Amino acid sequence: MLSLTFFVNNVLRKLTVLHVILFVLTLVSTLIAGVLQKGINPINEPARLYEGLPFALTLLTILMAHELAHYVASIRHNTIATLPYFIPGPSIFGTFGAFIKMKSPITTRTALIDIGASGPIAGFVVSVAAVVCGLFYSDVVEIHEGAAFTLGDSLLFYILTKIIVGTPPAGFDILLSPVAFAGWIGFLVTSLNLLPVGQLDGGHIVYAIVNDVHTWISRSLIVVLGLMGIGLWEGWLTWAVLLLVLGIQHPPVLFKDIPLQPSRRKTAVISLSIFILTFTPQPFKAF
Repeated sequence: MLSLTFFVNNVLRKLTVLHVILFVLTLVSTLIAGVLQKGINPINEPARLYEGLPFALTLLTILMAHELAHYVASIRHNTIATLPYFIPGPSIFGTFGAFIKMKSPITTRTALIDIGASGPIAGFVVSVAAVVCGLFYSDVVEIHEGAAFTLGDSLLFYILTKIIVGTPPAGFDILLSPVAFAGWIGFLVTSLNLLPVGQLDGGHIVYAIVNDVHTWISRSLIVVLGLMGIGLWEGWLTWAVLLLVLGIQHPPVLFKDIPLQPSRRKTAVISLSIFILTFTPQPFKAF
């Protein structure tokens, strides 16, 4: 059992200036994204930057939960890993996510699936809470001419929207509150990480379960993403190319002959269920 004191001491020991700088920059960039979503110009009205806090803090909490879950699982399995590095970015999200870096080999298939699945599961739980809470503060508004795009729905987001908000009448759509939008992003990030390709979280899980066909599954998914990029959303083409550049191979675990603990197959099923529930085939739809 990992004690709180041990965890805090471990974090303080590994915390670097770079971690702090990147986190602060990501906080600022997500704050800017949050106020821009509300139609506020942060240059002309810097005093209103605080209005981006609901979006920024919710999104950073989701990303932090995801990465710290990876980190804790790494500690439990004696795998050396860095603290999360946050990536600020000029986008409607205000960030390109966060990551931790493994600095020692993962020892067993059980450790691999624990480390790989822990992040998406933790991020998913926080994202669900954000979506549910945020939808209660979302509004049904008339669609105005000139709107560039609308957000696509994952299966779970669609269900929660119908339960909490209902079905908007013709010519209307749901304007997500900042917290709900951050939760929507959390669903998207979770599903992207669970793609069973290469060394993504989903790739870790597949390798732990069926390592002999991992490469074949990765190659097949690259083809599927390419086809989806042609037929649904061009962003999938970018993802396919990026994943090819990063590599679709997976390094072996240190003790590959140690069998996977049977209970971890349930973890894989849970992860697959989360992927199905959060995957958004067409994240952005043009009007």
